[in-house]
Amino acid sequence: MNRFHKLDKMTSTRCAVCKYFRRRCPLDCIFAPYFPNNDPQKFTCVHRFYGASNIGKMLEEMHVHLRADAVDSLYYEAKCRIQDPVYGCVGIISSLHQQIQIAQSQLAKAQAELSFLDANLAAAEPTPSHSEPLVQPNGVVDHVLVDPLNTWFY
Repeated sequence: MNRFHKLDKMTSTRCAVCKYFRRRCPLDCIFAPYFPNNDPQKFTCVHRFYGASNIGKMLEEMHVHLRADAVDSLYYEAKCRIQDPVYGCVGIISSLHQQIQIAQSQLAKAQAELSFLDANLAAAEPTPSHSEPLVQPNGVVDHVLVDPLNTWFY
């Protein structure tokens, strides 16, 4: 009975790759940190397109601090390839690029409309002439300085 308990304990610590291939997971397994046993779908998806041997070679050739991001990238690319076998993530990138172009053209159109409305508003507002002073509601006369740089007469 003790023997089965040890075997059960060993199978629960195997990574998804070793579990998939029904082999013992060594302590220095290169796959264990990136393909945990609680997420077997991740390895199955990546293995389908890249193969375990190629994944292992890629991970061995890479710096340790880059491996997690690389596995996440491989998983994302594999999922995209399953959803769209022809274009994969290139199709998603292309779609996002089109959405950006549409948003940029809408932004340019909105900015042009705002400029047009600002110009119309400025043209519709009466501006005081040089000779007539502004009379405020309280009756005070305010002499408008038309050219703020030309202050020779003040």
